[in-house]
Amino acid sequence: MDPLPNPAPLASKLRNTLVRYHSIGDSEWRVAKKTKDATVWRKPSEEFSGYLYKAQGVVEDVTNRIVDHIRPGPYRLDWDSLMTSMDIMETFEENCCVMRYTTAGQLWNIIAPREFVDFSYTTNYEDGLLTCGISLDYGEVRPNFVRGFNHPCGWFCVPLKDSPGHSLLTGYIQTELRGMLPQSAVDTAMSSTLANFYSDLKKALKA
Repeated sequence: MDPLPNPAPLASKLRNTLVRYHSIGDSEWRVAKKTKDATVWRKPSEEFSGYLYKAQGVVEDVTNRIVDHIRPGPYRLDWDSLMTSMDIMETFEENCCVMRYTTAGQLWNIIAPREFVDFSYTTNYEDGLLTCGISLDYGEVRPNFVRGFNHPCGWFCVPLKDSPGHSLLTGYIQTELRGMLPQSAVDTAMSSTLANFYSDLKKALKA
């Protein structure tokens, strides 16, 4: 188990990585799934042998409220159907923490429940916010869970210029689920999970 990293350089590196992902040209992405709420694209990840996913959709709410529902805190567990538990293990500053969370089994339990320990950081980005994270090798793995690993991931949320009560939410996710899994099952699960994330989030914001 590694010691906890110094948060400032890790937060800076993480932000820079996500901003770089955000500047990748459209031609490098391939559509993986489209729903009325979001479009999901993918491209080969530079971090591991799977894919980097991009998801994007317009959400009817203000930026701060949307990000409060996504980042570690009391809202996320209430509405995210995949997440089954969440604990804040360490808090460095108001916008920076280490959290441990667990996810439910997927695809009729072909993908068993997973556990993640992530460094999470929320910061300003243009007129909106960026909340981002990366997994750490920290803490004991709980029984009955496989420890997954999130390579740099995050959500950009910025108000629409002509409609400030709506926000453009763009996510970049590259999750290494680990365990003996067929890649096709992982790809199906990731695309569906990201599309469902938008529909679940919209319902929660309207509740």
